[in-house]
Amino acid sequence: MERIRIFVVEDQPKILKNMIKLLGDFDEVDIVGTAMSGEDALPAIGKIRPEVVLLDLGLPHMSGIDVTREVKKDHPEIEILIFTIFDEEDKVLEAIQAGASGYLLKGMEAEKIVEAIRDVRNGGSVIQPSLARSLLRRFRVPDEQEDEEPYPRLTPREVEILQIIAKGLSNAEAGEVLKISRATIRTHLEHIYAKLSVSNRVEAITEGIRKGLIDV
Repeated sequence: MERIRIFVVEDQPKILKNMIKLLGDFDEVDIVGTAMSGEDALPAIGKIRPEVVLLDLGLPHMSGIDVTREVKKDHPEIEILIFTIFDEEDKVLEAIQAGASGYLLKGMEAEKIVEAIRDVRNGGSVIQPSLARSLLRRFRVPDEQEDEEPYPRLTPREVEILQIIAKGLSNAEAGEVLKISRATIRTHLEHIYAKLSVSNRVEAITEGIRKGLIDV
């Protein structure tokens, strides 16, 4: 099994140590580096080139948003997952706009963290439904600019999958609900992205809300 190369950025030593211990129990994860500040993380990430960066949003000095922006500017192929707490919605939105592939809440189960890592490595995004309305407000274009071209109609199954992922389910969880494989879910998502002219889960959910395919 090919291991996913992970870099962890966390300024609290106890949390960092616990994260390394938790993820170390999973054979598919390979922690290739750590840092306790954005200033230390950037050169190390540039040298090591991990596949996914787990990034604390509340870093001192150089923020997680700044780190996200710099990493995506120089290494757009590297995926970033933000670690945050409940009361940082505006900062999470900024991080997503800066290029993060999603966010995880601190204290989340290790299995959920690894599932999220796997999803973003495979081109997905991790977003909780509580942010859907805020994302829509951020990314919505003014009404006078919404004379859009018709888009290829989603199949009933594609609409069903879009509605399920908008609830925050991972590909594996969506597959369990619909009794189909994770690979089939991923294939459907690729078709959805193409039809909606988007490139990831966050954009698909936002576009689905705007087009009335998802109720929030």
